[in-house]
Amino acid sequence: MAVGLYDGGRIAAAVPALFKDGAGCGACYQMSCKDPSMCKKEGTTVMVTDLNTNNQTDFVISSRAFMAMAKQGNEQHLLKLGILEVDYKRVACDYYKNKNLAIRVEESSQKHNNYLAIKFLYQAGQTEIVSVDVAQVGESSSWSFMTRKHSAVWETSQAPSGALQFRLVVTAGYDGKWYWAKKVLPSNWQNGVTYDSGLQITDTAQEAGCSPCDASPATAAFVQN
Repeated sequence: MAVGLYDGGRIAAAVPALFKDGAGCGACYQMSCKDPSMCKKEGTTVMVTDLNTNNQTDFVISSRAFMAMAKQGNEQHLLKLGILEVDYKRVACDYYKNKNLAIRVEESSQKHNNYLAIKFLYQAGQTEIVSVDVAQVGESSSWSFMTRKHSAVWETSQAPSGALQFRLVVTAGYDGKWYWAKKVLPSNWQNGVTYDSGLQITDTAQEAGCSPCDASPATAAFVQN
């Protein structure tokens, strides 16, 4: 999934099963601690931005997210506990529902060597980008496949010249769904610049044999970072 600067610094690192080799980077989760005397019923929402290699917890979350689950006046006490039992579920990243999906050209890109590295920002919905192709604007038969690198970064060493378009496959419904951003990068694209894709992804993912999975909570433990 794409990433972004999530509201209020409520971010989390997730275990490999949720991080999914980077595909889960940018996914949002609603979570609430299971102690009603200490925590608000509604909990808080966090965005996954990193991999958690600690096998003792499912998530390592920021202190801001940790305190956001607490009832007023219990924030510091919750921090002292360090680890909480929580319920969590995957939710849409509504913070970006009024933004378009954006594409940031990474600083490592080298136009003269046809090397392009990009990162998707501000993806809404509840899906993961699983495939990315790039082609010159106006070309429909010569797409170059991009590979995932470093979590949310996609790269190719065969980037076409000129203005560039992208097509994406996301996990939507029980199958993949194509999105086509027909004109995103201008011919004079520059490293470090973010470009508007002109579209947004708002689908909800489902899993075969588990139709309510997108709304089903599970139990997890958390540690402040």
